[in-house]
Amino acid sequence: MSPFTYTVFALAIFGSAFAVPAPMAPEVATLDKRITHEGRGTFFNVGLGACGRVNVDSDHIVAISSSIFGDGGNCEQYMEITNTKTHKKAYGLVRDSCPGCGAHDLDLSPSLFQALGASLDEGVIKVSWHFEKKGFHP
Repeated sequence: MSPFTYTVFALAIFGSAFAVPAPMAPEVATLDKRITHEGRGTFFNVGLGACGRVNVDSDHIVAISSSIFGDGGNCEQYMEITNTKTHKKAYGLVRDSCPGCGAHDLDLSPSLFQALGASLDEGVIKVSWHFEKKGFHP
């Protein structure tokens, strides 16, 4: 090897000993995509729900369709619900299943139905809704 090759080799080894590591990319938080559903909102007189809890009509309780309820994975999860006519919003807690509901329909406790600006005489309203992150409390 020539003296030039030895010099380049020595400089490469010497330089790598003092090399500064490249900065790491900052950690990026991932967010769950919020899916908004639309359906019918009706009301029912609550009691012992499919989640195993006893509720009263003054609680803001939601029964979701059996197809979404499944094995109860959404029990104790809050939802934000909007009356699409009045634009009033309220939070309800999933505590029951609604076998007669369409996939995106909700059955609401009387107090939650009224909190959305509807009278019980209306009986049915159009709602949009989405689940809040588990652990959320309004």
